[in-house]
Amino acid sequence: MQTYDNPDVKYDWWAGNARFANLSGLFIAAHVAQAALITFWAGAFTLFEISWFDPTRSMGEQGLILLPHLATLGLGVGSGGEVIDTYPYFVVGAVHLISSAVLGAGALFHTFRAPEDLSKASGRARLFDFKWEDPKQLGLILGHHLLFLGAGALLLAAKAMYWGGLYDATTQTVRLVTNPTLDPTVIYGYQTHFASISSLEDLVGGHIYVGLMLIGGGIWHILVPPLGWAKKVLMFSGEAILSYSLGGIALAGFVAAYFCAVNTLAYPVEFYGPPLEVKLGVAPYFADTVELPLGAHTSRCWLANAHFFLAFFFLQGHLWHALRAMGFDFRRVERALNTIEV
Repeated sequence: MQTYDNPDVKYDWWAGNARFANLSGLFIAAHVAQAALITFWAGAFTLFEISWFDPTRSMGEQGLILLPHLATLGLGVGSGGEVIDTYPYFVVGAVHLISSAVLGAGALFHTFRAPEDLSKASGRARLFDFKWEDPKQLGLILGHHLLFLGAGALLLAAKAMYWGGLYDATTQTVRLVTNPTLDPTVIYGYQTHFASISSLEDLVGGHIYVGLMLIGGGIWHILVPPLGWAKKVLMFSGEAILSYSLGGIALAGFVAAYFCAVNTLAYPVEFYGPPLEVKLGVAPYFADTVELPLGAHTSRCWLANAHFFLAFFFLQGHLWHALRAMGFDFRRVERALNTIEV
């Protein structure tokens, strides 16, 4: 991390993972603990939404954000998008809670039993020790991340093709996708109008392509160190890697916000409410096109705006850490402001 030439900087608890920047073992422990918290939230909030879900009303009118995703996966849904069984939602919530306990145990193990620095570990664990200035090792770790992301995309495709299918908003039924689109020209054509996708075959085919590309990229990064041009273009430091990560999350957030706001295939009207419109106040935002009682908002509105504003702040973090990685000293801003004559 950028320490402004002070190698003895001490970070307090609120500094987060900066405290473990040079301790690869504790860095893993922190990430596993964060995964445990995220999984716990998903499980607990799923059960919370079940507790006040009203099957006689549209999901989109109840401000739900997790149950609509599960319904889109075809769980507990009948013809016309009617929820006929909430037990699958309970199972999903319980599985997430159990998984969070397993992840939490892993975090505790890496904190108290495993080496703080994996360079001192034995066996294959040592392979995952890293230094921020080592492009080859960072590529190895990136490759493993891509493998898991690719597996996740293919699992969704497998769910659509073999394990119960998905909810198709065009027919308002849950069905298997037996013939996903594998024509690369069709899939690539969505680069310019991805939010207009209206075919479940195209959606699943896109996940197959993305999954295979991620796995191929993962294998590449595991076996092949960063090429010369990449070493010249990219910076390799903790601050720089953090800025790249925040930039990627920001881009994904903006894309998700727009996709959620206007697409009715991946985000069916039955579960999320009608498409939104863009308005401009203090900042751009997505607004409902229907009026709900007591000034409530649809699930689509909650999700789209939450993604948009979170992405905006992630973008600010990206710019902040990118500038620090390039050596910019933000203390100069404070000194400049203090020297301005009032």
